[in-house]
Amino acid sequence: MLSRVFGFGRRPFETLSEQEILALAISSEEDDGRIYRAYADGLAENFPQSAKVFEAMAQEEDGHRDALIELYRKRFGERITLIRREHVKGYYERKPDWLVRPLGIEHVRSQAEQMERRAYLFYVEAAKRTSDASTRKLLDELAAAEQSHEKSAHRLEQQHVPGAVKDEEATAEQRQFILTYVQPGLAGLMDGSVSTLAPIFAAAFATHDTWQTLLVGLAASIGAGISMGFTEVASDDGKLSGRGSPIKRGLTVGIMTTLGGLGHALPYIIPHFWTATAVAAVVVFFELWAIAFVQNRYMQTPFLRAAFQVVLGGALVFAAGVLIGNA
Repeated sequence: MLSRVFGFGRRPFETLSEQEILALAISSEEDDGRIYRAYADGLAENFPQSAKVFEAMAQEEDGHRDALIELYRKRFGERITLIRREHVKGYYERKPDWLVRPLGIEHVRSQAEQMERRAYLFYVEAAKRTSDASTRKLLDELAAAEQSHEKSAHRLEQQHVPGAVKDEEATAEQRQFILTYVQPGLAGLMDGSVSTLAPIFAAAFATHDTWQTLLVGLAASIGAGISMGFTEVASDDGKLSGRGSPIKRGLTVGIMTTLGGLGHALPYIIPHFWTATAVAAVVVFFELWAIAFVQNRYMQTPFLRAAFQVVLGGALVFAAGVLIGNA
């Protein structure tokens, strides 16, 4: 770990010979090709047209690698020096996001552009720090190749992913985001914010003890979060419904449920009862507004209707808690 952070055991780039630089370029092109194929595999099911883009980019990387290998053979022979980007201090690194499923189409496109752009900038800066003319020429050629890759990506995208297809893919990704994160998160926020109103305010008005109310609020919020999270995981594995990973949905709904309840429980850290209750009431207002906003933003529910439904439901539960607490 420390060697990765501080660069222990890595070669400074300026100490590499032309042979090592060329070998590094070969291994980098090979890695990039494999990354693009991994992107294509990850996108094939949901975004088949964009997957074709990355397959074509991988083939271009293969062509550049083959050209570099041929040049290496002519200059240095058949044995290619084993050197990779992680062996060189200061060389750009790439996080293995291609291992993540599902892959987000816009994220992948952005990462591909960054891959080519970072490689181009690296070679340009390396050429500036090189005094040897032949090495400078080699680095300039590599920079030009990376820049051409970036242009090729745009050309291939226009070829395989025209505007209508791109819009369809963006819509599909947005729908998946809503199914996996927004709907479970909204359900959790509503459950945590509304269902815990009654026990928390019932405890508050029954005891007028802020510490006891806080304990009730913590128990209700955390308990509800755990229950909602496990229920979401167990209810649907996402394979037939297309709602995505049950673990992600379970974590989302569990965390949002807990946060929804903690919002109006934590004000009872304040020792003065009426001050704490007033703060909790203000927090409840913002919680209900946030629920209405999410419904309007992602679920296409008219804001006034969403606000009316949420406020009415919250008011009834709040009133029930106060009445029970004063009984």
